[in-house]
Amino acid sequence: MYVNMDPTPEHWDPALTRLLASLKEVQPGGEDVAFLSELLQSKQLHALVQVHNKIVAKGKDDKFYPLLSNAMQVTLEVFELFGEVVSASKDYEELLGLLQKPHFQAILCTHDAVAQKDYYPHLPDVPPELDDEEETVKIVQLVKSDEPLGGAQSAEPIVGATIKTDEETGKIVIARVMHGGAADRSGLIHAGDEVIEVNGISVENKTPADVLAILQSSEGTITFKLVPSFGKGGSRESKVRVRALFNYNSSEDPYIPCKEAGLDFKKGDVLHIVSQDDAYWWQARREGDRVMRAGLIPSRALQEGRIIHERQSDPQTMDENDDFDREMIPTYEEVARLYPRPGLVRPIVLVGAPGVGRNELRRRLIATDPEKYVTPIPFTSRPQKSSEQNGKDYMFVSREKMEQDISEGKFIEHGEYKGNLYGTTAESVETIINSGRVCVISPHWQALKMLRTPRLRPYIVFIRPPTHERLIETRTAANARSTFDKESSRAFSEEEFSDIMRSSNRINFLYGYMFDEEIINDDLASALTQLLKAAWRVQSEPLWVPASWVQ
Repeated sequence: MYVNMDPTPEHWDPALTRLLASLKEVQPGGEDVAFLSELLQSKQLHALVQVHNKIVAKGKDDKFYPLLSNAMQVTLEVFELFGEVVSASKDYEELLGLLQKPHFQAILCTHDAVAQKDYYPHLPDVPPELDDEEETVKIVQLVKSDEPLGGAQSAEPIVGATIKTDEETGKIVIARVMHGGAADRSGLIHAGDEVIEVNGISVENKTPADVLAILQSSEGTITFKLVPSFGKGGSRESKVRVRALFNYNSSEDPYIPCKEAGLDFKKGDVLHIVSQDDAYWWQARREGDRVMRAGLIPSRALQEGRIIHERQSDPQTMDENDDFDREMIPTYEEVARLYPRPGLVRPIVLVGAPGVGRNELRRRLIATDPEKYVTPIPFTSRPQKSSEQNGKDYMFVSREKMEQDISEGKFIEHGEYKGNLYGTTAESVETIINSGRVCVISPHWQALKMLRTPRLRPYIVFIRPPTHERLIETRTAANARSTFDKESSRAFSEEEFSDIMRSSNRINFLYGYMFDEEIINDDLASALTQLLKAAWRVQSEPLWVPASWVQ
């Protein structure tokens, strides 16, 4: 394509020439007209317009194709002609040297490859169709890739499917197709398909390990001959998201049918469950991962069975098994995104063992902005003191009224101290929420079930103590006073430090699946900084919550 980069007026683009003529007919318009006139006469603009016109013309004529597809062959013919030359000139030597350069020959070879479209995978010819009397089969060819295909005993990365031996027929069948893998993308391989041949080798009387050996030794493309499982087409991808409530490492799972196909995750990870067709092994991706191929994870039923077995056989949890029978078995929780609501901020709930410092963190958070962060006024049945104000220090009510409200489920937490009732109502929390402020509470951990509802939608922060040694060191250095003895001010005892650790482990053991965040209260200043960041996320970012909260 030739473009005159220094066009003279006689080579100007006609459209620009007409535009310039029209501009000259306009009466002088000052600097703007002068600038436009100068621009329309510039050689650079006319050169650019020529390039544009050439490209457009090429596109319209559809002439973007090579004139030759055998440039390298033409070069060899030129070499033969050079051999017939008797006397060599300087131009001859220069041209011969140029044609013999490896880089120039590489360019010619690349040109021919593109011209001949030699960059597509070369698939072998499909075997001729079987006679009508023979069993219906399908021939599927896939390019080998680093994706798992394995059986119950072993696995190798091949095409994104797993195989097994059918228990009734003894034949090799496709056990599952991994969503997003090569087999799934082909749309031609489905769970239940019987494998007859792999690369022309019969798999009759072979084990999954034998088939995997064939696949492993294959190079390039792999050809499957399959008997289709009619009525077992590919399933649609699920849109379910769950939060994992336990850690999982597939390499340590002795029962996973294909370790290479396993998906590892940690407690708190959000997983996209793409298939629940298998009762024991789901297919999933980590939310946000760019990898399209799904991996295997234990199903809810399988994991629940494992947890129950572990609890019944672990002597350290035998004393807590009764509690577990009444609590949710933590496996997966279906979640959805909850977006911030203007003027309706989720309440922040600080939960932890008595003495861990959750009440002190609550007080310090409120102190950063008392107009924004507010705690509900507790109710009590005890008599009002002369120095107290009803509705400011406490909401003073009769014991009969509190007992009635407790029986009607109006209190999210309540207790009795020295014959008097104390508690916090759900309505007092809602009043703060509806006022546009942030409700901050630090209830007893047993109140979590009353709090974690679609009505309140709390953000629960577990305040965890540091190690036992560090707990003693930091509290002693800060001259911390015991919260276990309300009658006198004294330091924590060794037994109380041990109680904090035991209670914290128990709370996490029983209710850890409810926590949105965990803060280790090693240093109060650092813990407060983390809490402020959490409070900001609650107010400004979409967060994962139980799916029932947004339905």
